[in-house]
Amino acid sequence: MNKKEIEEILSTDKIIAVVGFSNNRERPSNRIARYLHGNGYKVFGVNPRFDNDEIDDIVCHSSLKNVPEQIDIVNIFRRSEFVFDLVNEILELDYKPKVIWTQIGVISNEAKELAVSRGIVYIENKCIMVEHNKI
Repeated sequence: MNKKEIEEILSTDKIIAVVGFSNNRERPSNRIARYLHGNGYKVFGVNPRFDNDEIDDIVCHSSLKNVPEQIDIVNIFRRSEFVFDLVNEILELDYKPKVIWTQIGVISNEAKELAVSRGIVYIENKCIMVEHNKI
């Protein structure tokens, strides 16, 4: 994925689900969700511990299927071993998000192959906030 393609995604796809969202403001998932929200994105937190809770102006849901809007980008803050199952969960949605984005250190070849084979753009091992700052 080159810089121009990432720039295009970040300028057109504005609804983001942050999977693995934390209510701890020091955690990267919380900081990055707040950053994205503050930069004009509609952000939903996804964590089984939260259901229709609002944390730091981010509305949170217990699963992706409970998010009331169609998501453009699924931004993943989960350990690598959970990503393949998460992609399977994404594929069970009534729609297909445009992008699955895993944060730095989150790598799964199986998940990537599955997502790409279903026509979903897969950006791996990159921080969405760092990439947004480059625009």
